[in-house]
Amino acid sequence: MKRFDVAALGELLIDFTDNGSSAQGNPVLEANPGGAPCNVLAMLNRLGKKTAFIGKVGDDRFGHMLKEVVEKSGTDVTNLIIDSSAHTTLAFVHTMEGGEREFSFYRDPGADMLLTADEVKEDIIAGSRLFHFGTLSSTHEGVRAATRRAIDIAEKNGLLISFDPNLREPLWRSLDDARREIEYGLAHCDILKISDNELEFMTGTDDYDKGIGMLRERFDIELVFLTLGSSGSRAFYKNISVSAPSFNEITPIEKTGAGDTFAGCALSKTLDMGIENITEEKLRELLIFANAGATLVTARKGALKVMPQEDEINELIKRYSNE
Repeated sequence: MKRFDVAALGELLIDFTDNGSSAQGNPVLEANPGGAPCNVLAMLNRLGKKTAFIGKVGDDRFGHMLKEVVEKSGTDVTNLIIDSSAHTTLAFVHTMEGGEREFSFYRDPGADMLLTADEVKEDIIAGSRLFHFGTLSSTHEGVRAATRRAIDIAEKNGLLISFDPNLREPLWRSLDDARREIEYGLAHCDILKISDNELEFMTGTDDYDKGIGMLRERFDIELVFLTLGSSGSRAFYKNISVSAPSFNEITPIEKTGAGDTFAGCALSKTLDMGIENITEEKLRELLIFANAGATLVTARKGALKVMPQEDEINELIKRYSNE
């Protein structure tokens, strides 16, 4: 028996999100705990999975707050390091019409960039069923080495490996660097969660079947989830291709964390059924469940602290199927 279902490595930060205006007419920003890997773990916790996080925050008010929030969400923080040499990374989320966002990062350096290879605890990863990572932990040399070590440990111990490119263009020195690191992730994952814009970035085509075919042929990825925003999602497994619509009757107010919620739901269902036993019917059920979870979080501000409960997701699916 493994100690954890999922271990993840990466960024843990504060998302400052719009929350109206002050009496003086100034914008009011709310400090929401965030960071894609921990958002995914928070959703997995809601679904009864045991999780662990590997990362670094600053020895400041935000860093201590983040550690407390992540621990309270149910994630093991044994390998979450507090570092006094840099501040916790901050992201300012500018919400636009329809809940779409633009990001501004304060990360030069941010504490999450300073995680080193020798700080990654092998027993945390070895004691897990699945390892999950993205590319924000590969934007700079030191944390890139930590990510590589974590992947090596996961491969050595036979874990499933899940990858989400989570492309944030402003954080890269060049898009060539981003493309190279995404290619590394694609070459080392069993499960890929990729968005439509990331797929086009990597393949140069907006033909989804063609683009996914290119990636699977080159990298031999067993299971691929493609998120399409308001158009729902698709999944590709062996010779099966399945799609499911979004739940568009719910009006989004902010889409931060939608992809992470989808990923958490999808990984939970994949672990439940086993990657070797996926049927077309089960894959469609998975997509519907993950789409419903992602939809619910877009109607809330923030992500990590407001992940939906399983009964909320099932209720939305039931309500939608009866309409």
